[in-house]
Amino acid sequence: MTLKTVHTDKAPAAIGPYSQAVIAPPFVFVSGQLGMDPSTGNLVGEDLASQARQALENVKQILTAAGSSLEKTTAVEVFLTDMGKFLEFNAIYAEYFSAHKPARAAIEVSALPKGGCVEIKCTAVVG
Repeated sequence: MTLKTVHTDKAPAAIGPYSQAVIAPPFVFVSGQLGMDPSTGNLVGEDLASQARQALENVKQILTAAGSSLEKTTAVEVFLTDMGKFLEFNAIYAEYFSAHKPARAAIEVSALPKGGCVEIKCTAVVG
């Protein structure tokens, strides 16, 4: 099996020693995405709504670069710094995953890089 790393300028560059995603056919594994603007590397705002939408957009762009899509996503992991925002997050998440509903876990964490309030990673089918 040949592994291939994925990089797109349409999503933020990795802020550590990792790739945006790795393709291990037939799957692509997308690294955790914060709500960072790809052009600046900064969080798009301090609120959950803006960060969640941007994180999901970043995931979407990485999946596209890998030859996959949100519709081919098999599993999603969500990390929230405030589980009290779970319902708010679900409403935003449903804008991206309406008809197709991959398996998902949502976990509360004490902190995220750059002071983010949400991080999203996923696994999807390639091709």
